Amino acid sequence: MNEQLVTLAAGEDEWGILVGAVGAAGLFTLLIVIVWQVAATWRARMVAAREEQYRELATKYAQLLEDTVELQRRMAEEQRQTLDELTQTRLAVGSMEKMMREIE
Repeated sequence: MNEQLVTLAAGEDEWGILVGAVGAAGLFTLLIVIVWQVAATWRARMVAAREEQYRELATKYAQLLEDTVELQRRMAEEQRQTLDELTQTRLAVGSMEKMMREIE
């Protein structure tokens, strides 16, 4: 009977070790999954933040492009006006030279 108790106690110890090992493996697995999910969430937030920065940068670039096009249009118009004024000035100087030559 003593042998039976010793065998029964030894069987309970084996079950206890097995349950402890399975419990520890489950706990480690749970911790790994939690860390993995936290890392995945952090990564997703970083990607979303980066995409938002890219969107803002693209918006700024589009605005700068529009401003540049508008400035180029204004400069071209001002150059045309300056050229017209220069042409009129040359014509006026030419007619004054002609008039002075006629006077001499």
